[in-house]
Amino acid sequence: MTVYAIAQLKMTDRAAYDRYQARFFDVFRKYNGRLLAADEQPRVLEGAWPHDKLVMMSFPDEAAFLAFSTSPDYEEISRDRKAGAQATVLLVKGFTPAV
Repeated sequence: MTVYAIAQLKMTDRAAYDRYQARFFDVFRKYNGRLLAADEQPRVLEGAWPHDKLVMMSFPDEAAFLAFSTSPDYEEISRDRKAGAQATVLLVKGFTPAV
């Protein structure tokens, strides 16, 4: 089942986050993920949103996401993400309608 990783980021050190971002695709493309959105100015339609960026990715299944997120390559670059932004990251299961 497709899963979606949604990250809401509040920047704390832009230079560190930019280092992460510069290396992200080299790691990401190895794990069958798809980047669906990366927006630093999403339009808030309802409620408060105290973040600076939203990122949405899809993976074929949870195992593919976990292979990416726990890989040594990602763990190495994620140090800069963690230094550069506070994050809330959600893993959401895709929806399969009942037939």
